Amino acid sequence: MSLFIGLLTAVLVLDCVLLILLVLVQLPKKEAGAGLAFGAGAADALFGAGAGNPLTKITKFAAIAFFALLIIISLLQKSVHGAKLDKFKSGVEAENKQAVATQQGANTVADLKNGLTNSGATLPAATPITAPATVSTNAAP
Repeated sequence: MSLFIGLLTAVLVLDCVLLILLVLVQLPKKEAGAGLAFGAGAADALFGAGAGNPLTKITKFAAIAFFALLIIISLLQKSVHGAKLDKFKSGVEAENKQAVATQQGANTVADLKNGLTNSGATLPAATPITAPATVSTNAAP
């Protein structure tokens, strides 16, 4: 998809260059300006005396193509970006669910420990270990 968007972007750039050149080449109404500087005489020789009509038609088509390409590229970019955003959101939600499950598991273990101490149930008490009786070594042999 990004290859197609790149191709359309290249066509858009070429269309922009074409529009710039068409506007510069067109004859002004008062026979002065950039049209004369960039060869308006060549347009007269190519299209004839009424060169304004074909150039204005080509300019209109180039402008329509310009706006159409802009709309198409923006819609394609939106769909590509939306798909990436949906994938990112699903990944974040999966991590959140995993973190919540881990936290609930830790809370369950803590509740079990607290439940034993708070319920009054006690673990069997261990019998204390006493030291053995010491033997006196001062006794007579």
